[in-house]
Amino acid sequence: MKLSFRDQFTNSLFALPAALLFAVFSIYPFYKVFQLSLYQWDGISTAMRFVGFANFWDILTRNAAWWISFKNAIYITFLALTVQNALALLLAWAVDREIRAGNIYRVIFFIPPILSGIVVGLIWNWIFEGNYGLLNHALTSMGLGGWTRAWLADPKTALYSVATIHMWKGFGWGFIILLAGLQNIPRELYESARVDGAGEWHVFRKITVPLMVPVFVLVSILTILGTMQIFDLIISTTGGGPGYNTEVPMTRMVALMLGSGRLGYACAMSVIFGILLLLFSLVQMRLGKWLDKD
Repeated sequence: MKLSFRDQFTNSLFALPAALLFAVFSIYPFYKVFQLSLYQWDGISTAMRFVGFANFWDILTRNAAWWISFKNAIYITFLALTVQNALALLLAWAVDREIRAGNIYRVIFFIPPILSGIVVGLIWNWIFEGNYGLLNHALTSMGLGGWTRAWLADPKTALYSVATIHMWKGFGWGFIILLAGLQNIPRELYESARVDGAGEWHVFRKITVPLMVPVFVLVSILTILGTMQIFDLIISTTGGGPGYNTEVPMTRMVALMLGSGRLGYACAMSVIFGILLLLFSLVQMRLGKWLDKD
């Protein structure tokens, strides 16, 4: 039965509060950021000089520090997509097999993600500290004193160390989502496959993976969006140093806003960054639909 205009209007009123919240806290801020990106402004004075798309052009063609920070974020994201999510899947698969004390493991694995990023950074600062750090102490105790170093201050290891901290903190989110996906797979499928003589690897490849494709896509999108916007762990460990070795887009934007007083330039950088994240997500969604169709 077709609803009358009055009924349609009445029903739309229920969505009005959500639409207003979205407009006020999402659409308007994005519009304002884009507007400011067209100006040269320090964020404090009343003097605002319109420069058009000059900020965007300078970022894309001349700002080497921006591309270094973006490359660092891509590298950390790649490790998170592979190592972190592989670990999350392995642990989710183990807990899904109803191992002893499985509920305890669920709690333990979910503790790191809910901790404050600043707190996690301070803890790992102590672990990676060059002189009295726990890691160097353990290496020395095992007779591997030649391997000790200031992990977060050494340009050769700083980015790897930050990526390790991020993966330790973030794998729990993927673990919970992947575990929920595994538990939604009907057990009858596994039992039928085993009755037919299928091994564990064959069951995983032919049953688990195809049914988990939408979950894999969701975890991948959340991993990219979360890792590319990493900020608190960087600030509480390296601050972006040494040099630009652990600089990421978020720290670069904050440095421009607070340290250099280039608010308009930082807004342009945030618009470019947001568009790139949107493109990454769209590509993953298209890829997920293609894999799910196959």
